[in-house]
Amino acid sequence: MDMRVAAYAVVTDADDRVLLAHWVEGRRAAWTLPGGGLEAGEDPERAVRREVREETGFRVAVDELLGIHSRVIPAEARLSDDRSGPLHALRIVYRAHVVGGRLRNEVDGSTDRAEWFSLTAVRKLRRVQLVDIAFKMAGLQRT
Repeated sequence: MDMRVAAYAVVTDADDRVLLAHWVEGRRAAWTLPGGGLEAGEDPERAVRREVREETGFRVAVDELLGIHSRVIPAEARLSDDRSGPLHALRIVYRAHVVGGRLRNEVDGSTDRAEWFSLTAVRKLRRVQLVDIAFKMAGLQRT
C-alpha cells in the first residue's frame, strides 16, 4: 500500500471567498485546496506554505490546524495514472491567510490555475472530496 502525507490550506479573504486550485494531474480534473505532498523531512506548516505559493502565487501565514483526515483509497478508485495499489492518504488541513504575492497560475505542476470562489459557487464546481471535508473542519459548510 502506498502512503502519501500532504498538507492543505483553507484560505479565505475579506469577501468570504475561498482560494482553490484546479488539479489536473489525475484521470479527472477537479478543484481542490491548494496544498500537496510533504518532501522528506519537511515540516507540514512549511510544506503548506510552499505548496500554496507554488500553486497560487500567494504567500500565506498559517493560522491554525483544522484537522487531519485519513483515508484509504482502493486501487480502482485512485485518480492518479501511476496507481499500483491502494493509497493511504493522510491530509493535514490548516486555516491560512494571504500575507503577500499575487494570484498566478502554476506552470508544469499538478494544477493549472487558481481562483477565488464564493462558497455558493464552490458547491457547483467539480471538486475533490477533500474540499467538503476541509470546509466542514473550518465551519464553512454543514454537509
